[in-house]
Amino acid sequence: MDLPASELNYVADVRITRNESDDSQRVAACIWARATARRDNLLVPAPVEAKLPGIQRRLSTGAGSLHIAYLRGEAAGFALVVTHESALELVYLAVVPEAWGTGIGSSILTYVDDQARVAGVDGLELWIIDDNERAMQVYERSGWKPTEDLKVSSGRLERRLVKELGERLE
Repeated sequence: MDLPASELNYVADVRITRNESDDSQRVAACIWARATARRDNLLVPAPVEAKLPGIQRRLSTGAGSLHIAYLRGEAAGFALVVTHESALELVYLAVVPEAWGTGIGSSILTYVDDQARVAGVDGLELWIIDDNERAMQVYERSGWKPTEDLKVSSGRLERRLVKELGERLE
């Protein structure tokens, strides 16, 4: 079953839309660059062209989808998910630093839960940089559980998180 392309509202003034267009991929890459620069205390975000290939690679499989969150009409966050047989993998989630703490991240996570239910999978999974305490708190408040699974990616320790879902949406 395809994930719905409909727009859904989760908190006041936030609208989330599925869109894999080239423009949306660039928007997501820009948000990713800005968010990771803030997270890592870098003075300058990476160029969009440095973040874009990872997004494009995940979408090129045909199982990936890109979802942009808009706050009062401005792109403020995104999620990139890949549907597997039994789980939906949240590959990327980022919110522009100016909107951290506004509930956009939690809204995106609620939206991703709904996408997984519609896709008919039993749960969700993701990998998070193990010392990213801010993001870990957001995920745990949304029902994600850390596992003992660890890996090193790009020189950083990552931990796998999972979330089991309840009923499926039709």
